[in-house]
Amino acid sequence: MERPKGMDLQFQPLATEAVSLSTHEDFFSYRENLIGALLAIFGHLIISIALNLQKYSHIRLVGCKDHRSYFKTKTWWCGLCLLFLGELGVFSAYAFAPLSLVVPLGAVSVIASAIIGTIFIKEKWKPKEFLRRYVLSFVGCGLAIVGTYLLITFGPNSHETMTGENITRHLVSWPFLLYMLIEIILFCLLLYFYKEKKANYIVVILLLVALLGSMTVITVKAVAGMVIVSIRGNLQLGYPIFYIMVVCMVTTAAFQATFLTQASQLYDSSQITSVGYILSTAIAITAGATFYLDFMGEDVLHICMFALGCLVAFLGVFLITRNKRKSIFFEPYISMDAMPSMQNLHDNGTAVQPDLKTSFSYGALENNDAISEIYAPATLPVVQEEHGLRGASTPPYRVMEQSKRK
Repeated sequence: MERPKGMDLQFQPLATEAVSLSTHEDFFSYRENLIGALLAIFGHLIISIALNLQKYSHIRLVGCKDHRSYFKTKTWWCGLCLLFLGELGVFSAYAFAPLSLVVPLGAVSVIASAIIGTIFIKEKWKPKEFLRRYVLSFVGCGLAIVGTYLLITFGPNSHETMTGENITRHLVSWPFLLYMLIEIILFCLLLYFYKEKKANYIVVILLLVALLGSMTVITVKAVAGMVIVSIRGNLQLGYPIFYIMVVCMVTTAAFQATFLTQASQLYDSSQITSVGYILSTAIAITAGATFYLDFMGEDVLHICMFALGCLVAFLGVFLITRNKRKSIFFEPYISMDAMPSMQNLHDNGTAVQPDLKTSFSYGALENNDAISEIYAPATLPVVQEEHGLRGASTPPYRVMEQSKRK
């Protein structure tokens, strides 16, 4: 039986309109993901530069008596302004791209820090020595870049308008309530072992940071999304959920900083960077998939390629931080407390060693523009030094030679 021609004419425009609408939605989703990814990459790059500028400012003022003299330097204030700009870029990224896409892009900060650190070292290496020392860093940077590309290409495409109603609906959903219950139980157990049983393992501390961080990124995306929606004309600042999210964001970020400070007192920064990035990223992606349903409707291939991108980025960050040189602060060869009449010299303002431009002071770095001196141990000339002390009857002190005498 032949179908009337009039019905064919009716179905064809509908099919064309559906295909056009689907293409427009895919283009909009890809554009939003690209904007969010670029903002996150830009933000992490600026943050890395800012932190290195502030560190450089502190290093130049090591010998100053005023511990807050860095407030008077333009370098430190420039770093602070760049830090705020970078944080604003990362904050804005959450308003455009899914949470599961923005969080793993923190690997960009590790890549930038490795490159900037290598440039600032300014050490003279032979080509073979340079490659042998930094081969893992180069391989790690390459893997992290490949992982970042996979994350952006196969990232989730779920885009939902961050209105007060949608956030409230996600907040009371059964999957998120179950996730919150598991997270609270796990957090309490870890906190008990950390505080009561003195389990000061790096995994325990950074798991506490990661669990708090998962709530931080959820609230950051909610706040950033509601701000963008309000700027576009649909005001969301009148909803109580907005202020609840702001309070949770500030609180969890503050407790994160506390645990990170405690971890930095016990472990090396390279270990904290690698382990913290892996744990925080994995738990944050799980939180985003549970709260915002980031992977809803995604096919298996995209999910597997996204997971592969995460694993490659994890491996890259691990290799970069594994090869990172640990800055060893120079310690005096002679214990000041073991010397008679030397305990109170610093308090009285008396110089322990003559201020010579040709040598370092005990345990202090020369206030020089060359940042490479922080990466190499200071060397003292093997000379006899006499300290003219008022009222001191002890013989002059000498710096011991490092070479063995037969």
